Amino acid sequence: MIHHLAEKVHRVSIGPGVYLMKDDRDKVIYVGKAMNLRKRLASYFISASPKDIKTGVLISNIIDFETILTATEKEALILESNLIKQYRPRYNVILKDDKRYPSLYLDLKKPFPNIAVVRKIKKDGGLYFGPYSSGQAVKETIKIINKTFKMRKCKTRTPPKRTRPCLNFQMGACHGPCCGNISEADYREIVNEVVLFLKGKTPDLIRKMRSDMTASAETHDYEKAAEIRDRIFSLERTLEKQVAATTDFMDRDVLALASEGTSVITLLTIRGGFLRGTRTFYFDQTLASESELMESFIRQYYENLPFIPPEILVSIPLGSSLILEEFLGHIKGKKVSIRVPQRGEKKRLVEMATSNAITSLTDRKTTDAAMDVLLHRLQKRMGLRRFPRHIECFDNSNIMGASPVAAMVAFKYGKPEKSLYRKYNIRDVEGPDDYASMKEILHRRFRDAQSPESLPDLLLVDGGRGQLNIAVEVLRELALTDVFDIAAIAKKDEKKGEFSDKVYKPHRANPINFGNEQDLLLFLQRIRDESHRFAVTFHRQKRKASFIESELDGIPGIGKTRKQLLLKYFGSFKKIRAASLEELSKLPGMDIKTAEAVLRHFKPDED
Repeated sequence: MIHHLAEKVHRVSIGPGVYLMKDDRDKVIYVGKAMNLRKRLASYFISASPKDIKTGVLISNIIDFETILTATEKEALILESNLIKQYRPRYNVILKDDKRYPSLYLDLKKPFPNIAVVRKIKKDGGLYFGPYSSGQAVKETIKIINKTFKMRKCKTRTPPKRTRPCLNFQMGACHGPCCGNISEADYREIVNEVVLFLKGKTPDLIRKMRSDMTASAETHDYEKAAEIRDRIFSLERTLEKQVAATTDFMDRDVLALASEGTSVITLLTIRGGFLRGTRTFYFDQTLASESELMESFIRQYYENLPFIPPEILVSIPLGSSLILEEFLGHIKGKKVSIRVPQRGEKKRLVEMATSNAITSLTDRKTTDAAMDVLLHRLQKRMGLRRFPRHIECFDNSNIMGASPVAAMVAFKYGKPEKSLYRKYNIRDVEGPDDYASMKEILHRRFRDAQSPESLPDLLLVDGGRGQLNIAVEVLRELALTDVFDIAAIAKKDEKKGEFSDKVYKPHRANPINFGNEQDLLLFLQRIRDESHRFAVTFHRQKRKASFIESELDGIPGIGKTRKQLLLKYFGSFKKIRAASLEELSKLPGMDIKTAEAVLRHFKPDED
């Protein structure tokens, strides 16, 4: 096969472009770019031996390849990025979705904007700050903003018109735009200060505020001058807690890579010369070289980021740094530099990031080794035929048979694999029949299994012998009995004097005795508890949706879209009921006739 591919290489163009490697199922398993396609592909199929073991693994799985010519290397970079998103190849560097990292959002189209925490960045004209490394970092930032700038806390698009100030105003934590206590222009000035603070320009902000304080004092507005003075003191105390990283007070990011089997990239965020946060990214199954990994990370991380710093420091030289600079500069609209510093405080920053990356890599390897030992012990204790690399657990949730749902969670190498989580609406079961519900969802999960790779090594069901027997029956019907192991985990029954949960296996009368290896039982309980949490959360969401439907059903002109609009805008049915005709009719997609119908539905006595 390699000989066949080597012959095909000689017919490939010497120009720039993208190549797609395919396996025996015609599935794209790797996408790459090259300035010279023929030369790059020759390094795979004509060279005497692969550069490393990882490349050898890739080549052994390649049955065919395709090429796409581009006019420039920059076009190849963009095309490669789009194709990776489309095919998500197994051996490419795939930066996982960043939804779990929170950001702060300001909608400047509002007359009185407020700070919101979001996990998805959109191109909607608003200002996004982050992502932050943790929820705690966001809470600390919001705490400072609330204390120092006193922005409004109400979550409606515009402040509600009130005759009596809210509690936040009475506590001195809000300027009270809902009561007209601050003009839109004055509030906008506060918003501009918040933007400077969130951009890391605190020293510039303090200098501006000192000037405003002096101006207020000169016009004998001592009350305003005192207020600005207090805000300056608050910001200075905040500044004292921050770590000064550079003396030039520039914005920059620092990226360092550590690799040994698993690869780790550490990101230091420097804003205004101060270290604002650090994040770590892990890549387990990539065949890219260190340079290619770093380049791919930079492209994927920054292409959808609301802010790209003017300078990015990296720990290793990049083969396509000029192309990446052009790519990022086009997104930012200004020049972006990617550099490997050789001396001074910039080199010290890279060394700090590298040290963090090495520490994270060591911790990850130690944790992975401990988990590998635990999984081998679990296999031995439970008598499993397969190493439990991939575990799936199912749970049902309903209240007296109402809104029945089920959920599946997946753990790989002992860690939650949330991209594999699944939710199920129970379709064919009437009433609270847990056995029938379990049978339905197991059928739906495994009847369409297309390849052995999509199947678990261990199937875990929440329940006792009854649920276990259902699972055995389903797998027998689908001819999957000997493909993977099955077990059930039942909660302890304190009324019967039981002190721990029980784990059952097919064709075994007694539950498994874990003896002095209770950590194995705790591990299975953690998986079961995660499936229970996921199922209950889904059930609550479904009940809430059903409640929404019932509350707004029967109103002329109110369909599914307008139901969602009303609840999203007002936040609760209490506020919808209290809304005026003017507030209802101003919503996008609403008109006077429909607004009047909503009012008649909730306030029939006011006709």
